[in-house]
Amino acid sequence: MVSGSTMASSPSASGGDLFLTKKGRFARARNRAKPSADRWAPSPQSTEREKAEAAQQLEHRQKVIRVTLASQGFESVFQPIVALRSSGVVGVEALTRFDMMPARPPDVWFAEAKAVGLGVELEMAALRSALGQLSRLPSGLYLSLNASPETMMSEEFRAAMAEAPAERVVLELTEHDSVDDYELLETAINELRSHGVRLAVDDAGAGFASFRHILNLHPDMIKLDIGLTRGIDGDPARKALGSAMLAFGLDAFNASIVAEGIETEAEFKTLRGLGCPFGQGYYLGRPGRLRSPRPQPKGAERALTRR
Repeated sequence: MVSGSTMASSPSASGGDLFLTKKGRFARARNRAKPSADRWAPSPQSTEREKAEAAQQLEHRQKVIRVTLASQGFESVFQPIVALRSSGVVGVEALTRFDMMPARPPDVWFAEAKAVGLGVELEMAALRSALGQLSRLPSGLYLSLNASPETMMSEEFRAAMAEAPAERVVLELTEHDSVDDYELLETAINELRSHGVRLAVDDAGAGFASFRHILNLHPDMIKLDIGLTRGIDGDPARKALGSAMLAFGLDAFNASIVAEGIETEAEFKTLRGLGCPFGQGYYLGRPGRLRSPRPQPKGAERALTRR
């Protein structure tokens, strides 16, 4: 990863020339709430009326997702990923914001789509939206994309990635997505990696699944969960676990480490002091729309400036 020029004396939460702060309904990049896939499924003991109502509910939920897809009722926003030592922006993570009703966080939209059999379709629409803006990023920055294992192994995904500048793309596999067959997933990922795509494991430290992902897939990047980052400056246990995770990722896998959810100066300074190379969070920059780039001299990929 290549850092642009340095930031001002302290990292920023503003948008500068590259980012326009997103002031939407949902402040967090992710919300962990997810609907159960079988919440609306009828049980074997259900009456015919209950089965009919369940089928009607399923049809309605599918219609909501299909309308969202047809109307492009969402947009891509981008959050900067920053080198903590130099304070330069090195990449951005693409996030999705929905403008459709019912109002709910992005993770709930994706979980709902998966529950009604339209998960890959919605993920692919979001991925195409983000990839469509990659050319607007300065050439030194990479684009980080979230994708489920199911989507990563789909033909649609491989086709979309074949048209993308692979060396500028990082794929994030989240801790919350279970993997039934690592061999199949690894085969799909290795094909992409052979073209230059890098793999990140998201939410590391949030649960056992992230360590399984890391051990089985040997990612190029490990993203520390916000639950580990939050309050790390005042919590010896978090600090010790953070140090262990850094050693685990850097020494065992030579992986880049990104601490997510940095929201205070104290968290930023603590993580930098621990040797964490990269970070992401509201203290460093909020998710926002990309501005139309201005003509700039070579190497002028500016980091954010504090308002």
